[in-house]
Amino acid sequence: MGVPEKLAERMSMAEQHEYLRARFSRRTMIRGGAVTLGAVTGGAFVAGGTAQAAVPTQRTASAAEEVDGALVAPFGRHLAYGTDPRTEMTVSWQVPVAVKNPFIRIGAYPWDLSRKIEAEVRSLYTPAGVGASGDHTQYYLHAQLTHLRPGRTYYYGVGHDGFDPAERHLLGTLGTFTTAPARSEPFTFTAFGDQGVSYHALANDSLILGQNPAFHLHAGDIAYGDPSGAGKTTDTGYDSRTWDQFLYQTESVAKQIPWMVSYGNHDMEAWYSPNGYGGEEARWTLPDNGPDPENLPGVYSFVYGNTAIISLDPNDISFEIPANLGISGGTQTKWFEAQLKKFRACDDIDFVIVFFHHCAYCTSKAHASEGGVRQEWVPLFDKYQVDLVINGHNHQYERTDVIKGGEVTKKLPIGGTAYSETEGVVYVTAGAAGRSLYAFTAPDSYEGNENEVDSVSSFICLKDGARQPETVTWSRVRYLNYSFLRVDVTPAPKGRYTTLKVQGIAETGDRIDHFTVARRAK
Repeated sequence: MGVPEKLAERMSMAEQHEYLRARFSRRTMIRGGAVTLGAVTGGAFVAGGTAQAAVPTQRTASAAEEVDGALVAPFGRHLAYGTDPRTEMTVSWQVPVAVKNPFIRIGAYPWDLSRKIEAEVRSLYTPAGVGASGDHTQYYLHAQLTHLRPGRTYYYGVGHDGFDPAERHLLGTLGTFTTAPARSEPFTFTAFGDQGVSYHALANDSLILGQNPAFHLHAGDIAYGDPSGAGKTTDTGYDSRTWDQFLYQTESVAKQIPWMVSYGNHDMEAWYSPNGYGGEEARWTLPDNGPDPENLPGVYSFVYGNTAIISLDPNDISFEIPANLGISGGTQTKWFEAQLKKFRACDDIDFVIVFFHHCAYCTSKAHASEGGVRQEWVPLFDKYQVDLVINGHNHQYERTDVIKGGEVTKKLPIGGTAYSETEGVVYVTAGAAGRSLYAFTAPDSYEGNENEVDSVSSFICLKDGARQPETVTWSRVRYLNYSFLRVDVTPAPKGRYTTLKVQGIAETGDRIDHFTVARRAK
């Protein structure tokens, strides 16, 4: 429940917070509208719509705490595609205190930022007694841009009254982004999961920036504001301010590379409704084309060139961590299959890549393999010939052979090629982005240090906390140190092989794995 519209028009942001100070609820924001931009003509934009600020929620501070905007600098900028990466982009950021009239400036050149657009405000209030957070309000701002030109680089700056990025002394705060091209072209993307705030997380960010990817996939467990990760209000150690640190750390790369996230168990912050995702909805604006954007905000898809990317929420089907088990009532899996059917029937799409948190296949001593994923989604991966599955959850790098029907159909050595149309699916666990590492039951085996074994002892997480032992033969590459994934996509003429060249890259910059996924272009 927000401030009545007529009253809100006469109140500053801080006054609205004061009005709502006693009304803490776990859902802490109301979405505003998108901004529509016309094509760039001579560096000027033609607007097709206006953004509306979301009504902030609770705040215990008085209006007197609103400070001079000239003393407040935005931070934590991060980008995300809309449903169509060719024409849609959202710029998001944070401010440490309430400010007046937040906005974004955008233009075709850094010296021409004449288009000024109002931003949407989403405030997130965490009262004292919720973990270690204290009495704390965070302010997240979002500008959803549409009708952009494909394959164009735009310059932008974010600000508010008293802080205008178009002023000469603030030009150094500008960022850039580039929309997806209109036609299929070679491109690179990167991926990892389980990042948090650490020296290693920052090192991986720096290396990713050097890859110049078109976008980055984050396979869940983003900041670890909730270090317990059970998705319950009894979780200990929660600190909402960890997100301030995370977004500041990630800004160096996410301000220019779309940071497409999926939600893991540590992202279920149970104090915010719905389903513990209210905090995530305040911080992120993701494509809203999933089956239920309000309740499953981390489920969506987008297409870049000849490649379809699907983000899923495995909290919905997790046996191991059941806080959100069954929240979609099966609608997520139905939506997922419909997406797979659609993408496989599309003449312009060759590859389908799926990323999410819990592992389908992994031999970590910590979480290993998720039985819910194997039961619900692995049959669909096989049926629709998914080309690559990227997971996190287990804090290490592990890559499988080619798997179909739960069995190895082809041994995939380092440097090998998998033909996904006929042979099966390759699964990669890329969960070593920055948090403390887990352990394997078998020795490391990676490029330059191959140590193959015939089988590995592991387990599958089943309902009610049960762990079913299994001995597997599909664990091909294991690397117990910090790393990320790089994928180079190369389109091809119809009938020839188009490829995904996949590399595991260590925090040191060394390559620890590489393989190719190939299929005939449509």
